[in-house]
Amino acid sequence: MLPFKKKADLISDRARALTEEIAQVEGQIKKLDARLQRDQEKPRLRSTALPHGGTTLNHPAPEPSLAEIPAPRVIEPIFEHVDIDRLQPEEEIGTTRDHYNDLGVRKYDLPAFLNRVKSQLRAPATTNPRLVNYLAAGGIQGLRPLRYEKRVARNRVLLLVVILFVTLLGIALVFWKR
Repeated sequence: MLPFKKKADLISDRARALTEEIAQVEGQIKKLDARLQRDQEKPRLRSTALPHGGTTLNHPAPEPSLAEIPAPRVIEPIFEHVDIDRLQPEEEIGTTRDHYNDLGVRKYDLPAFLNRVKSQLRAPATTNPRLVNYLAAGGIQGLRPLRYEKRVARNRVLLLVVILFVTLLGIALVFWKR
């Protein structure tokens, strides 16, 4: 094993293979499209009924397929009944007269405000939990586990805090001596 040899990156190798496969499929599509265009070009014949008229195609017009037949139109009502309770957020469904003051303005609700702030600060739910588990555990070869990356970032922040503290302590001691 060579000491300075770079480790193989499996993800980039797979991406490169998929890119080559896509290029092959696109080449096949272009060949088939050219063949289709060539087959559709038939010689045009001049109409004998109208000598100076336009030309006609040698082959008959294709019959419409099922994909080209338009679907029957469904007439939906323009106005429909809308359930107002369904449109309100779940937090506000339980509003009563006690939630409003004499002027009709909503009272300040500290617990609801704190819940809204917490929901804004919380990360959104993941759409692919298995991928998150693979990344956290280091299940994909060639990638460092997420816990390792977190540890490195935490150590950097702690080192920065220590350096900042020592610097501020030095500045404070210089001014204190004077």
